[in-house]
Amino acid sequence: MTLKYADRMEQVKGLETREIIKFIGKPDIISFAGGLPAPELFPLEELKRISVRVLEEDGSAALQYVPTDGYLPLRKKIAERMHKIGVKASAENILIINGSQQGIDFSGKIFLNPGDTVICEKPSYLGAIGAFRAYQAQFIEITIDNDGMKVEELEKILATTPKAKLVYVTPDFQNPTGISWSTKRRKDFIEVINKYSIPVIEDNPYGELRYEGEEVPPIKSFDTEGRVIFLGTFSKILCPGFRIGWVCADKEVLRKYTLIKEVSDLQCNTMAQREIAFFLNEYNIETHIEKLKQVYKRRRDIMIRIINEEFPSEVKFSIPEGGLFAWIELPEEVNGRELLEKAQKQKVAFVPGGCFYPNGGHENSIRLNFSNMPEEKIVVGMKRLARILKEEMG
Repeated sequence: MTLKYADRMEQVKGLETREIIKFIGKPDIISFAGGLPAPELFPLEELKRISVRVLEEDGSAALQYVPTDGYLPLRKKIAERMHKIGVKASAENILIINGSQQGIDFSGKIFLNPGDTVICEKPSYLGAIGAFRAYQAQFIEITIDNDGMKVEELEKILATTPKAKLVYVTPDFQNPTGISWSTKRRKDFIEVINKYSIPVIEDNPYGELRYEGEEVPPIKSFDTEGRVIFLGTFSKILCPGFRIGWVCADKEVLRKYTLIKEVSDLQCNTMAQREIAFFLNEYNIETHIEKLKQVYKRRRDIMIRIINEEFPSEVKFSIPEGGLFAWIELPEEVNGRELLEKAQKQKVAFVPGGCFYPNGGHENSIRLNFSNMPEEKIVVGMKRLARILKEEMG
């Protein structure tokens, strides 16, 4: 059968992590691959009670359509949480979406024409790369250091790239490197953004998972011109299965996102929205987040200790102050994809670093997740990986 597809389908590829996740579904696999929260920390009992209450107290409404922008009490709660991190917002600045990934996809629909340029960090989140590539975008990667995106490079690119339409960044515990931008770098960044009047997608799924160091306000908190579109999610701080996230933006910009959502899927799951709103009313989510942070910090520390003690000395790595990932840079001659093939034979999985670079290259890197595996499996898996690396590097 021969069908004529849209040209954009030539750009749509499956995410490499999905192929790896098929492999890691087996119970004997130790996975450092997907950015999965720890399932044993989901608040099951609380959510059971909440689910019953929603149906008993609000059943008919919970099973009905809601307006596209989302359940108003939940939007109010999200706006309150945005205030706590320094962003002035009301419910009118909030749109409920199916996880922050949908917000990334909508951003491509709203801002990108074929051939337009997306500016991103080097490396960058592979889910965003895939989403923007579907809209036939080109990519310019900007180097990051321990303080974040290099603003001098950004300004040079903006001054010489008329087709630059969008800047995509994850400034808090960046996926994949774990780097968190400094306050000064965020302020310098917004000055350049205002100078060139370009929209910014600030993707922030990990910002509340800080294990040490001082809290840093989001870039959106420094935005005085309405150019920053903030994407948040409950996937990492509550549970991903609800698929509930949000866009926080200037009202004029948010109207575009609401229109796109309306023609895309009408609305998010009504029941899930009410359950989260009830949860935020009945329980202290900050207490739950603190519990997550304690467990994830221990798991991060175990992973870093084994890297320090057992990985070859030529391996470079950074210690993330939060988030879910450790980033490993290997010697030039070591290929992360080939390393994964060997690791899979030893029942260990991770994500090769090359897929985080939209323009290719940089295959001598890997991303490791520390949130999903229990501590004893982290020890076993990391020691296996250390042995594989030692064999690979002679």
